Amino acid sequence: MTSSTAARRLTPKGQATRDRIAAAAAELMYENGVAGTSTEDILKAARVSSPSQLYHYFGDKKALVQAVIEYQTEHVLGFQRPLLGRLDSFEALQAWRDAVVRAQHARDCRGGCPLGSLAAELSDTDPQARARLVAGYAQWQDAIREGLRAMRERGALDADADPDRLALALLTALQGGLLMTQAHRDTTALETVLDAMIERIRCHATGRA
Repeated sequence: MTSSTAARRLTPKGQATRDRIAAAAAELMYENGVAGTSTEDILKAARVSSPSQLYHYFGDKKALVQAVIEYQTEHVLGFQRPLLGRLDSFEALQAWRDAVVRAQHARDCRGGCPLGSLAAELSDTDPQARARLVAGYAQWQDAIREGLRAMRERGALDADADPDRLALALLTALQGGLLMTQAHRDTTALETVLDAMIERIRCHATGRA
């Protein structure tokens, strides 16, 4: 039985406990890394009394990591979803860019991308985690692509615009910009690369609304 299957069969109280453990683990792993986060740390942060409760809900640490990836995927996309859901104009692209930059300023440019941090640590050592991260990134890329596809279908972008490649390039640029922001404690690189990608997309503009 997968952790997701188990979660669907939980009582409301059990689901609340599971969610609390996943949220606590996500925060600690974001701050300290997966390897730097112990079971004891998670139990204390989640206010859970014994390891048996954690293993009841997740089975082992790898299953908990899978839940953390799901949690962080929803966290990242949840924050951006109101903008990603209507990312079908240059004004909307600019608003999304500005929101991403503001979010980094609010965190003092610390931490980087929650999914990117997990990917850097886990991709070479945990195939299941890597697959789950790829799925999370795919959701993000799909949301960007749908907006660009809507622009092309509306005639705002020319027929040569490739929503798949442009969405992948924009997401890849964002990830690199977030890493540089984390390293420099400054959003200049993030702003520069997002502006460059939006300008690249604008090269396909037809002048139609």
